[in-house]
Amino acid sequence: MEKKIIIVGAGLVGSLWAVYMRKAGYKVVIYERRSDIRKAEISAGKSINLALSERGWNSLKTAGIKEDIEKIAIPMTGRVMHSEEGELTYQAYGKKDEAIYSVSRGHLNAIMMNLAEKKGNSEIHYQHQCIDADLKNGKITLKNLKTNEIFEDKADVVFAADGAYSAIRYNSMQKVDRFNFSQFYVEDGYKELLLPAGSMGEYQIEKNALHIWPRGRFMLIALPNEDGSFTCTLFMPYENHKYAFNDLDSDEKIDTFFKTVFPDFYNLMPNLIDNWHQNPLSSMSITRCYPWTVGKFALLGDSAHSTVPFYGQGMNAGFEDCFIMWKLYKKYDNWEDTFREFQIVRKPDGDALQDLSLDNYYVMRDHVADENFLLQKKIEAKIHENHPDKWVPLYTQVSFSNIRYSEAYKNGKRQEKIMQKIMKIPNIKEIWNSKEIEEKIISMI
Repeated sequence: MEKKIIIVGAGLVGSLWAVYMRKAGYKVVIYERRSDIRKAEISAGKSINLALSERGWNSLKTAGIKEDIEKIAIPMTGRVMHSEEGELTYQAYGKKDEAIYSVSRGHLNAIMMNLAEKKGNSEIHYQHQCIDADLKNGKITLKNLKTNEIFEDKADVVFAADGAYSAIRYNSMQKVDRFNFSQFYVEDGYKELLLPAGSMGEYQIEKNALHIWPRGRFMLIALPNEDGSFTCTLFMPYENHKYAFNDLDSDEKIDTFFKTVFPDFYNLMPNLIDNWHQNPLSSMSITRCYPWTVGKFALLGDSAHSTVPFYGQGMNAGFEDCFIMWKLYKKYDNWEDTFREFQIVRKPDGDALQDLSLDNYYVMRDHVADENFLLQKKIEAKIHENHPDKWVPLYTQVSFSNIRYSEAYKNGKRQEKIMQKIMKIPNIKEIWNSKEIEEKIISMI
């Protein structure tokens, strides 16, 4: 009998896992609730552009498909901050050769589906909704949304890669005794806008950077696309603030808001109001659960540990899940041991990434334009350059290494305590670049 696995969800993680599983000699069947996005026009909407970094690239490379994705990835070497007066400040992400890469979620997903079919030799069945699961026996019950037919399918193991609102988790796992689950919504929502290319198809703002308009309690960000446009996302409270989504209830208010708060962006947007109404207002949540594996079923990616997008690591973490699961499967060559160790090893990292993502939201919206914060980052960069074996900035650990998220989070907390003491030195602005400060930091590590 041919070995068979079922994957629920044909998104980024499900498609990558199909490629890995074909390498293991499995027949792969994927069921996806949505229609085939490759047959629809891919544009903005609920698809914040993604930032591929080291963990994601490492997982794609191990699967043998890194080169396929490099073709659509745009390097971003740092952040460009836009003040209300239109002044620009640049912060490099890391060293000269370090960058994160902007990729369109829709375009990437289409390529990953192609690779799952071609290199994964997988069958993808669209418009099939999972309505129940027999966790012990590896069975799922599905509804064909085109014909309303209800049927069952069975496999050696089943992987739920069906996102934050996972049907497998909701319909089956959450009914298991002692299954822990929590969901936390942040108070802010997000809305996408598309900043078009210039009249000659050129980028209107710096191409190789992530742009941020920090405004204290809220912010606008922009990531480059291949066609000269930028996918922009406004993160803002729903209510209880001078500027809130629920108060922008007329075209006049929307226009005034952008003209007042983001004047340089406003001047680049020829069809702001139309653009505003094209895309939905969406919420953001963190979901935590445990265990991640029950019987013949396992959760991968957002279905296990969905997070808010403020560290740009949601997709990278989902891809890294595949890499870790693959390593463990090769080690044990059986699913029982693989599943057991996967959730023990990976759960602390899922939790740590969620904590990192929330922390970084406050950094991005409140501190990236703050001069003390910028000075602290300068000091950290200098210590890292002179003592790379003793000090690695938290952002570098998360985005440019494969250090476990849980380790990076602990290291970051320790470093922040040291830097809080340093930043309290009365004349730190004058002496930050001195040998005295450098030696003081090293002595505290």
